Formats: sequence, structure tokens, C-alpha cells
Amino acid sequence: VMIIDVNPEFSWIVPQSAISQKAYQLLVASSASQLRNDIGDVWDSGKVSDKRSSSIEYQGTPLIAGQTYYWKVKIWDATDMSSAFSGIRSFSMGKLEKGIISANRLQLDHIRPITLKAADNNSYHIDFGKAAFATLQIKYRTKKKDTLVVRIGEQLTNGVINREPQGTIRYQEVRLPVNPEKNTYILPIRPDKRNTKVGAIALPDSIPVLMPFRYAEIEYAEEPILENDIVQLAYHGYWDDNESRFQSSDTILDQVWDICKYTIKATTFAGVYVDGDRERIPYEADAYLNQLSHYSLDNEYAMAGRTIAYFMEHPTWPTEWQLHVALMFHADYMYTGNTELIERYYEDLKHKTLAELRRADGLISSINASPEFMKKLGFKDPKTKLKDIVDWPPAQKDTGWKLATPEGERDGFVFTPINTVVNCMYYRNLEIMAEFAGVLDKPDDVKFYNDLAKKVKTSINTVLFDEAQGVYTDGEGTSHASLHSNMMAMAFHLVPETAKKSVGEFIKSRGMACSVYGAQYLLEALYNAGEGQYALDLMTSTANRSWYNMIRIGSTMTLEAWDMKYKPNSDWNHAWGAVPANMVSRGLWGINPKVPGYDIATIKPQLGFLTETSIVVPTIKGQIKADYVLQDSTRNYTIEIPGNMKAEFDAGPNTNAKIMLNGNKMDQGILHLKPGKNTILIRN
Repeated sequence: VMIIDVNPEFSWIVPQSAISQKAYQLLVASSASQLRNDIGDVWDSGKVSDKRSSSIEYQGTPLIAGQTYYWKVKIWDATDMSSAFSGIRSFSMGKLEKGIISANRLQLDHIRPITLKAADNNSYHIDFGKAAFATLQIKYRTKKKDTLVVRIGEQLTNGVINREPQGTIRYQEVRLPVNPEKNTYILPIRPDKRNTKVGAIALPDSIPVLMPFRYAEIEYAEEPILENDIVQLAYHGYWDDNESRFQSSDTILDQVWDICKYTIKATTFAGVYVDGDRERIPYEADAYLNQLSHYSLDNEYAMAGRTIAYFMEHPTWPTEWQLHVALMFHADYMYTGNTELIERYYEDLKHKTLAELRRADGLISSINASPEFMKKLGFKDPKTKLKDIVDWPPAQKDTGWKLATPEGERDGFVFTPINTVVNCMYYRNLEIMAEFAGVLDKPDDVKFYNDLAKKVKTSINTVLFDEAQGVYTDGEGTSHASLHSNMMAMAFHLVPETAKKSVGEFIKSRGMACSVYGAQYLLEALYNAGEGQYALDLMTSTANRSWYNMIRIGSTMTLEAWDMKYKPNSDWNHAWGAVPANMVSRGLWGINPKVPGYDIATIKPQLGFLTETSIVVPTIKGQIKADYVLQDSTRNYTIEIPGNMKAEFDAGPNTNAKIMLNGNKMDQGILHLKPGKNTILIRN
């Protein structure tokens, strides 16, 4: 692993048998041989009485760029018994190249074709099974100088690669010179003008030009080509496929989760979270959804940290996108327990809440953003203005796309200066800042943000809630109510108990009247409202506006939109379309950190019609493993909790149900789980 942090943090997995950690000793050495002799010549922490097993900051001698270091750790368990030292791990100190974001070395997978078919006229059709950000390696032995014609692409039409694909579905034809002196070739893919312009994330010079493709065709090959001669060289960031698993009694849900997981893996190639291949530019909302899914699939947190730091210098224009930055900070804090980013950017993050745009009742409007304020947000161009976006793409009248739906992806949202979607997200930002102020021991700020959050919540529920309709309107001055205003209020816990039924029913009445981005908050709202069955219906839908539709039309990564007809310039590799990757674990299974660093996990399953399912969820403390089987009227759970973690299992409303935990009868309420296997039976 290559890192650039001069004070890196260390984490390790505490064995289940230890139950919990009482102390640790960490050794860092300049060579593996030193470490094998238990010598930490760079840093020896000594025995430290501390239960933390993550985010332990380095405190040794200065680390040197270009040097490789080795480390290991041992712990003392709950009985103060010491373990043996762990195995030896290593890391290298890197130096960030100008214009290059990624500090990690990209992983390279050599993918062989699943099919290679010879056709007439010395041509071949090749399928690698999945699209990847890759190039093509060809072994070809020729007796004379010649030229092969090679085509690569993401989409088939009538059995061949679509040479005129719609939107940003990728295709390229390359003429490849060959000669007798050479037998291995890397396809010289031409870079795309749009995703290599200023603002796009550049790859290191050591990485060839990459393009997402699944299929290849080769023509004019006078010599035979075999399956072993063709390799898809697929690049991605650090990834361990074994860190997460999911299966269920619903085959569609399994397929949806699989495509979402693969999408998150494949799109890590840039070193930070980018929108997709069309622009390769980081956007805050895209990145937050990507972050949640990445954390749900792999035990890797560095990419999110780099992306957060990037946004503090490179903001984008949508109002709501600014309000996603605090959400990214908070997710990083909850999943890792690390406060480094909060400490570094706390004062700058205050501006990202947009609290300076508030009026007397606490509500904000983006029209109040002055050039001076835009500079505080990090914008370099004084002409840049915030603009409320709500969802994307907008209506047909705004885009000119003939096939786009008349209302776009906004459910007919009516824009007013005081925007309900914006203010719901703003409220959540205030809650987060109050929490961060507490972390940094700033009591005056804690009071300020808590008081302001209470005022904003009251104002939203008076100014923006229509008592007669029992729903939230889109903003001050309009009676129109959209899915978005109501799902955001429910997603951010703004809906009072007296209104939850009417708001919940309204949300369910609108179907999937939002984009693949908006679906994140729709599902959050449904699980918050206890509507897990309806959320599952949406994730397993086979309608045009569904994740299954992306599979049906032939993509192996999630799309930027539900279908090309809803956004005709869409790409086929957009990570913000992979929402089920995080909602299956966070919503369906209800597995989330209750406190920073996952010292305590919450597990609140809402499994709907599933009769069986199992899941493995990575955490910074190890994997949470869960199984469920419905037998007659008994729900059987087996939950495995890693060492140094506790968990609270919420069985939900089960009036008169018999609940057993590890063979012991339990009362209704929260079940407290310990490290190791826990069996739960709920019999109605």
C-alpha cells in the first residue's frame, strides 16, 4: 500500500475469542528482519491501555518518502492476557505527483475472455463478461508487417459491437500495426477529449489510456488468435472481493446487488470518486453515494478521505452538492472513528452548511449567496453562482431531449427561493456540525448549531408543511408537493409522529418518481418510516425505472439514469446508480454504526418478503456476518459480531411474539449482542 500521510493511522482486527481489547503494543520498523526480532526501530508504542483498535495515529520518527516500513501489533484481551504479535504488514511512503490524486497503486486484473468466436474474413468476436476500465493486450505472431482493426465497446447490437452507440456508451475503433519483431501489443486507445479536460482527474503516466469496455472485435487477422492471446487489462483501486457477500431468496435482488457491487469496484480506478467516464470529475452528491456503498462493500476508507479533501478545494455549483460535504465528513467519522478531517477542515466546513444564507426563521435560500460567500465555499471564479438542483436531469423543456419525460426526474418540483429539499439537507448539516463541535470541545458552537437546528426544524414543519394535505410542499409560496420534498423530510427525520402516516402514504403513492441519485433518499425515507416491504419492492422491480432494467438492457455496471430514454447522454458506468450496494446492508438488513468507529453496531432488519438471506458487511473492526431463515412463523437469525464490538439488535414491533437470544427468553425491545455467534428466534 502506498500512502502520503506523514502521520498515518493504524487499525487491526481483534479476534472474537478476545471479546474486547484492553491494551495494545504497536511496532513499526525499517525492515522486516527487525520486526521479526520484535524491534520497532521506527516506533515502539509500548503497552498502551486503550480499547481502540482503529485510527491509532503514528507517533514515531519522521517517515521518509520512498521508504517501505513494516508493522505488527499485539493486544491484551478483556482478562489482560496478551496475544502473540500479528503477522507483519508493510506500507510505502509516496510523494504526491502534481495533478495526480491517487496515492494508492492501482490493482491490475488480467481478465480472460469468457467467449472468443472466430468468424468469416479472419475476424474474431470476444466477450469478457463484464465491462471494466481497461485496455486490451493482444498476443499476435505475424510473418509480415500488417495492420489489425480492433474495436472495443460496451454495447452489442445484432450480435456485434454497436459502432454508433447513444449518449456516452463507449465505443472505439483502433488500427493496430503489427510486425514480425514483436508479438505482444497494448491497444493504443485514444483519450477522450471530455474526460481529459481541465477539471477531470488524471491518471498517473504509468497507467495506459483506459476505456470502459466489455466486448472486442478483431479483423484482418491472417494468423490464428486463441483465447489465451487476448487479455482485458482491468485497473481499479485497492479491493478485496471477500470483504462483502449477499444472497437471498429473490434472484432479482441478488443480481441487482451484484451489479451494484461490481460497479463500485470498477469505478475506483481514478483514486477519488468520480461521476463516471463521461467527465471523470468528482461531484459531491455522486461521491457521497459512492462512499456509502464503498464502505458497505470493502474495508477501505482512504479514497473517501482523499475525495473529501479534494472537495474543499474544488467545489461544484449545485446548492445541494455543497450540503453533501458534511454528510461525507460524518460518514467517514462514523465508519472510522477518525477525527483528523474534522479537525483540519472544521472552520471551512462551517461555510458548506450554508448557514450564512439564513433569514430570521433559520431557513436558507441560495439566492442570498454573494460572490464573497462563494469564495468562502472554495469557488475561484467570482461569476459562479449556486443553483438549486433537487434532482437530475431536469425537465424536457430545459434539456431539449425529445425522449426525456416531461417532468424530468423531479416529479414536477416547483422551485421557490425557500426550497424544501435544500432546507431539509441544511437541517441535517446543522445536526452534524453540532456533533463535530462537541468532538472538538467547542461548547459555544454546540449550542449555536443545536439551537439553530431546532429553529430550522420548527420552521420547516410550519412554513413548508401543508396541514390540509398532510404533506410537505416544495417550498414557500407553492402548494405543489413532490416526492422529493417528502422523502427528504422523512430521510432526515424531520417528520413529526402525527404526520408520518400521511407523508409515508404520499411517498409510496409516487413510485420511483426520482432519479437513480434520488433513489438513495427515497429508500432512506422508506426504511426510516418502517416501509421495508415497499423499499424491497422498488429494489426488485422489473419496470423501466429499476435497477433490473440496467441489467436487462445489457450493462454490467449501473447507469447514470434508469434508461437511456430518461437521460439520452447517459453513461453505462455511473457509481451513483449503485444505491442498493449500500441500502441492502444499511436498510434491508439495517446494519449501521451506532457510535463512531463501530464500537457499537445497530442491526434492524426489514426483510420484507424474503424467506432467507445472508450477508457479510465489512467494518473497520472486522466483518459482521448475518443469516436469516423464515420457517413457518419463526424468524431465525444468526448474527456474528467481530471482536471489540457490541451490537444492538432491534427485532421491531412484535406484539406477543416469543423472542429467544442464545436459548434464553427475552423481553420485547433491543437485544444486546456480544462478539461471536448469536442466535435469535422470533416466533409469532
